[in-house]
Amino acid sequence: MLIAVVLAATPSLVSAQVITTNNYSLSPNAGIPDGSPVGLLEQFTATGLAGSITNVTVHLDITGGFNGDLYAYLVNPQGQLTVLLNRVGVTASNQFGYNDSGMNITLDGLAANNIHTYASGGPGSYSLSGTTWAADGRNIDPQAAGTVFDSASTAANLSLYQNTAPNGVWTFFIADLSGGGGNATLNNVVLSIMTVPEPQTWVMLGGGLAVLFLYRRRYKCGS
Repeated sequence: MLIAVVLAATPSLVSAQVITTNNYSLSPNAGIPDGSPVGLLEQFTATGLAGSITNVTVHLDITGGFNGDLYAYLVNPQGQLTVLLNRVGVTASNQFGYNDSGMNITLDGLAANNIHTYASGGPGSYSLSGTTWAADGRNIDPQAAGTVFDSASTAANLSLYQNTAPNGVWTFFIADLSGGGGNATLNNVVLSIMTVPEPQTWVMLGGGLAVLFLYRRRYKCGS
C-alpha cells in the first residue's frame, strides 16, 4: 500500500537569473573616408564574461556627412555578421537615401522600429538624437537598387546574438560608400553586451515548499 505524506518547508526554492551589462567603448574621433569602401574598422575584445548573451546594443555617435551613404556592420566572435546601417532611407522612390548629417543613436537587439526608415514621415521628420532603434538588418549589396531594399529581409540584426557565447573579438566596420556628401566623423562607438550566467538549479526565496514523500507500507494479516 502506498501512503503519501506532505511536509511543509520554508524557505522555498526557485530558479533565478541576473543579467549583467558589459560595456566596451572606443572614441576614435576619426574621419570616415568619403566615397570609399575602405572605411574604418574597430575591434573590441570581451573576456571573462560568464554565461550567454541576452541582448547586444551598439551606440553610434557620428557627425557630418550624408547619412544615406553610410554602411556599417558588427561581427561577433563566432563570425556572425549583423548589418547596423545599410544606406538608411534608400527605397524604390529614393535611390540616394536620407540627406541629413550625423546621428547619435543606440541600436538595440530588442527594439522594434528599424533604423532604415527613421524618417518615414517624409523630409524634415528626422528625429535621431538619443533615440533607440533596431539595426537595419538588410544583408544585401549596399549599391543595390532601391526596389531590392524594399523587399529585403531585415533578419541580420542584433537579435542574432541572443543565446550565443560573448567572449572573443568583436569587429565593427563603417564606410561611406558614395562620394560628394561631405565628410562624416565617427566620434564614438560603445558596444554593450548583456549576459546571463548559466542558471543555478535553485536559489533560496521566501515562501512555502510542499514536499511529497511516497513510501510503501506492508500489512501482515494475522490469524
